[in-house]
Amino acid sequence: MANTYIQIYIQFIFAVKGRHNLIHASKRADLQKYISGIVKNSNHKLLAIYANPDHVHLLVGFNSLNLKISDFVRDIKANSSRFINDGKWFNGKFNWQEGYGAFSYSKSQIDKVVNYILNQEQHHKKRSFREEYLELLNKFEIQYDNKYVFEFYDD
Repeated sequence: MANTYIQIYIQFIFAVKGRHNLIHASKRADLQKYISGIVKNSNHKLLAIYANPDHVHLLVGFNSLNLKISDFVRDIKANSSRFINDGKWFNGKFNWQEGYGAFSYSKSQIDKVVNYILNQEQHHKKRSFREEYLELLNKFEIQYDNKYVFEFYDD
């Protein structure tokens, strides 16, 4: 539509099914590059990505109302699962857990969020994924039922 301009900054978080540490450091860059391609091919702008062993963070400049957020995340999860399984990264089948988190930010917060995502390894030395995720849900005042939040095991 003419004269329609959109730029929404969204941090996405999704976890490996069963919260297993299946994303090995040796494969992190490959997965991040693959997901970056999915984002780019969707005509969005990837600002930061970090694949932890059991979950992924990405910050995206989402610039279209023609694609639902749920479809975007579905495409990333489905295609990256296929990429991992086709590459036979390990014995068995790789899957992401159902669901995801999507948190919006203003342009003035972008540098802080990028640094947060890129420093995940250091961040998780101090705080578990469970603590991190629940803190985000609470910070954004999202009402949730514990039984529908990611499967969490002892971190």
